[in-house]
Amino acid sequence: MKQYLDLLEHILEKGVKKEDRTGTGTISVFGYQMRFNLSEGFPLVTTKKTHLKAIISELLWFIEGSTDERRLAEINFGEKRENIIDKKTVWTANANAQGKALGYINTDTVKELGPVYGAQWRSWMGTDGKAIDQLADLINQIKTNPDSRRMILSAWNVGEIEKMALPPCHTFFQFYVAEGKLSCQLYQRSADVFLGVPFNIASYALLTMMIAQVCDLEVGDFVHTFGDAHIYSNHLEQVNLQLTREAFSKPKMKINSKIKDINDFKMEDFELVDYECHEAIKAQMAV
Repeated sequence: MKQYLDLLEHILEKGVKKEDRTGTGTISVFGYQMRFNLSEGFPLVTTKKTHLKAIISELLWFIEGSTDERRLAEINFGEKRENIIDKKTVWTANANAQGKALGYINTDTVKELGPVYGAQWRSWMGTDGKAIDQLADLINQIKTNPDSRRMILSAWNVGEIEKMALPPCHTFFQFYVAEGKLSCQLYQRSADVFLGVPFNIASYALLTMMIAQVCDLEVGDFVHTFGDAHIYSNHLEQVNLQLTREAFSKPKMKINSKIKDINDFKMEDFELVDYECHEAIKAQMAV
């Protein structure tokens, strides 16, 4: 994962100090790109332990179209919500903060986040009032018109941003088919490079692998393009620690080859193999 470590170093060397909505402060650069050949291994950061189960559960939650944070907890912990009232997910803080401020339902059983990613992926509301399943349409395009330059899914629904607990950071992505391989490019408008980006890399790499499988394609590249890529000021010590560590070889991701419908994937359909990593590095998420 040299690409990721290079990004950290680039921000430390070239970044400028900027304030942000959380009041934490950042070092930031604008415009950066990484590329990962998915046939060479699964791009999961090895210089710190990464919580893969949380990554997979969030991706399955998006695909399901849910915007209920407690449903995400159910997927992540594999239990009914009455048994996991106090269990936290990567979205709990936003459900409790922005979600509550916006007046959404916020109880022990339902933490509604508004029309965030899952809603936009599976039920984008058109001007005619009809819901558009962008993910299903995208997969159909890949299967039926793989040379299209319109294989794009957007989470940036301008008319609904104010209803969201958190406007989408990974705003839209495009697929590309060539020589029987599926590639994906993600545009991320805002990126917490220490905490969030390892999560985002793995999530979209896995999504590309899943869609390639259901479309009977091999995997190509995952291209990660950034707008504002930043390191929070309270993550600098952790970043410098991470940069002292040597990266291990990429692991491999095995996916249940029997799954041919994007809606049928479950947590047990994924197996990470040969993942060698350094110990986790804790840091506070800015909310």
